[in-house]
Amino acid sequence: MINSAFSRVSKRHVEQASRVACSILADVSGRRGSLDGRIKSLAPSMKLCGPAFTVEVRPGDNLMIHAALVLAQPGDVLVIDGKGCSTAALMGELMCAHAQAAGLAGVVIDGSVRDLHELKNGTLPVFACASNPNGPTRQLAGRIGQPVSVGGVAVQPGDLVAGDDDGVVVLPAAGVVQALRDAEKKVDSELRRMTDISEGRLVYGWLEQALKEAGALPGEASLEQLIARFGADEGG
Repeated sequence: MINSAFSRVSKRHVEQASRVACSILADVSGRRGSLDGRIKSLAPSMKLCGPAFTVEVRPGDNLMIHAALVLAQPGDVLVIDGKGCSTAALMGELMCAHAQAAGLAGVVIDGSVRDLHELKNGTLPVFACASNPNGPTRQLAGRIGQPVSVGGVAVQPGDLVAGDDDGVVVLPAAGVVQALRDAEKKVDSELRRMTDISEGRLVYGWLEQALKEAGALPGEASLEQLIARFGADEGG
């Protein structure tokens, strides 16, 4: 039930990923690694990035999270499969204070938290799907360091986990190097596109072909002709 034999994504790659928006990381990962949008940061501007320290618990019981708090390493992100339970909080102010004192990078929990005011105003990034004043039990075994499903995404221990205002994305450890290379290219591409927009170049180079392939641009018509037609209609 407790596995310590897993490799973590490197600190260097965590540092690189921490400078990239989650939307970029999600795009270069095939748009498959983003957790369900119900798992959100408790306060705006909370950000986290680090290797996943995975925890699975039974609904409403946090025994294994207490164990994880003393087993996880500085820089880890607790990624907790709480079964989406919203009837009892699995963590609150005291446990999050423990996590911060242990040097953890943050908490992602598919479940509920409490002491919301304190957590929102604290410095530990916490992403959860709900809040509830009910406390949990501490009686049932679960799993640590094993694959989990959180927010509809499979997470392996040691995967890279990043979170910001848009939500949380998970990058499989084996694909992190390539994802970061692709992210750098995408950031450059989006900067060029933003320059085009600011300078009035508003027609995407790929749009005409995409419209044709989708059957939305009939016959031999061009996007330029379509734009001219709309302009003529407006003038008339």
